[in-house]
Parts: sequence; C-alpha cells; structure tokens
Amino acid sequence: MRSVELLRRVGLLTAACTLAGCASLAEPLKAIQDNVVTPVAKALTPAPAASAASAPVVAAPVKVVEPDVPVNPQAQRAFDDSVRALRAGRTDDAERGFVALTKSNPELGGPHANLGVIYRQAGKLPEAVAEFEKATHASPRQAIYFNQLGITYRQQGEFKKARTAYEQAIELDPAYPAPVLNLGILHDLYLNDSARALEQYDLYLALSPAKDATVVKWVADLKNRKPATSMLTKKELP
Repeated sequence: MRSVELLRRVGLLTAACTLAGCASLAEPLKAIQDNVVTPVAKALTPAPAASAASAPVVAAPVKVVEPDVPVNPQAQRAFDDSVRALRAGRTDDAERGFVALTKSNPELGGPHANLGVIYRQAGKLPEAVAEFEKATHASPRQAIYFNQLGITYRQQGEFKKARTAYEQAIELDPAYPAPVLNLGILHDLYLNDSARALEQYDLYLALSPAKDATVVKWVADLKNRKPATSMLTKKELP
C-alpha cells in the first residue's frame, strides 16, 4: 500500500506534479500545472488538485520571481487564450497556440513548459522532456520548470537527471516544498537511498505549514525499516 501511495505522489505535481502532478507556475505568462500551466506572468503559486483522488497539492507559497524577459500584451493574450483552451479540454487548440508562441516568442519559457505538460499527459515523454528543457533554458530562474523537468525525467527512467533537476529547483527556491518531496520519493523508490529520502521528507514536513499525515507515516516507516527488509519489490505503476 505504501508503495502505491508513494507512486501516486511521485508526479506531484503537484507540482508536478504532477503538474505537478502539479504545481502552478508563473513566469511572465503564468501558470503550469499537471494539466494546465499558467504562464508568463509573475509569481509562482500552487494550483488546486485536479481531483479529490489525487495527492494533496503543496500549499506553501512560492517566492515571486520576476520575469526573465518582458512579455508584450499580444503574447500574453495569446498565452491566456491557450491556457483557457487547455482548461476547457480543447487540448489541440491549446497545443497549436503554445506552439505558435514558441515560434513567435522563443525567449519565453511558459509556452514551452505548457507544451511539456500536454506532451507528458499524452505519453510523449521525449517531446515533453525537450519542451521542459527549453523552458528551463529560456527561464533559468523558474524553480517550477526544473521541478516539472525532474518529474518528466523520472517518468522516463532518467533518475540521475531527475535528481539534478529537483536539486536545481531547490537551489533556486529553498522554500518550495514540491521538489523537496519529489526528491525524497526519488531517493526512496528509485535510488534506494533511505537516509537521503528521510532527510528530504523531514525537510518537506518542516517547509509545510500543515503537517502531511501521509508523509509523517512514510518517515516513521523509514525509521523503523530494517535493512534486510528494504522494499526491493517496489515497481512503477503503468
């Protein structure tokens, strides 16, 4: 049961989550979440959970990050239109809008990040990775983009790259809980490093205003776990 709970949260997205998986992202356009990223705008704020069945969204505030580049009103309107299309379930329209923005305004990270979310949800992981990498290159100060990149690397089985991306997100914003928790899950489930996982879980709980009961249980489990009974049978859910 615990491995299933962990796997449900791996994409956090919260921030991901998963998009998150999912968290929201702002930049000058404005947010990104596992199913909608919003933008180019100005501050990163967590987005609501997609459903009651999904893992709780990290609610701690994310520090404001000034846009890396100015956003013209026309690009912002086009971005907002694409976000509305995505939220309305018109994924094809949203994708076309974001692709057009990446061509007309390649200096903006938001459109690339939102395309990454779209491609990841469609199971196009190589394409998603490429877009998130472009987003981090265009906006290297956006911790949420690195968190989303880490989630996607993890889904692709690139665990060392995922670790690096999460660590970069944490370095950019040490008060941002999502990558801290995601890094803990990565060490716990995929890198077999219980000590590091415990460190990250404890840090995540310290960063979270309301203690996460599920993670508290994970911490207790790790502290009581015997080396000979480590979770060797954990498997990624399809």
